Amino acid sequence: MSEETPRDTDAEASSKQGSGADELTHTDADGAVRMVDVGSKPDSNRRAVARGTVRLTPSTVEAIRGDELAKGDVLTTARIGAIDAVKHTWETIPMCHQIPITNVDTAFDIGDDRVVLEVGVETTGKTGCEMEALQGVATGLNVVWDMVKAAEKDADGGYPDTRIEDIRVLSKEKSRIE
Repeated sequence: MSEETPRDTDAEASSKQGSGADELTHTDADGAVRMVDVGSKPDSNRRAVARGTVRLTPSTVEAIRGDELAKGDVLTTARIGAIDAVKHTWETIPMCHQIPITNVDTAFDIGDDRVVLEVGVETTGKTGCEMEALQGVATGLNVVWDMVKAAEKDADGGYPDTRIEDIRVLSKEKSRIE
């Protein structure tokens, strides 16, 4: 920081943020990372839904369907992992606000060579919950992988057919509290 360019206070930087679509909200005028001040925003009901896929061998998918894996019930364990990840998102993503989670929905769709996980998160607050939904999907799919890795591992110890892909936010909703 040069003496000719004084550093903005957090309040001044906050007032400059959000006035244009191209402006960054997690940095101040000097580029320093900061948490966005949402204190003056009104509370809203919010919901975000994310989805992702873990590709597996067909034999592993059949073992999941039949609850035949040594580590136990894959989808129940993944559901617990996804919900726990949603609740702890603020601890693992820098600058993410801790928000009150009011509901988490998880849904699995099992295909011939994949498990698709969709996570819906609801909150009432000043900021959205899409990071929580994404974190739930990523962790839930990682739990699936962990639970089935012995079945997926090839002779060399690798996972040539296993991959997590296409994690994305499907929707975001926000409605004013009346």
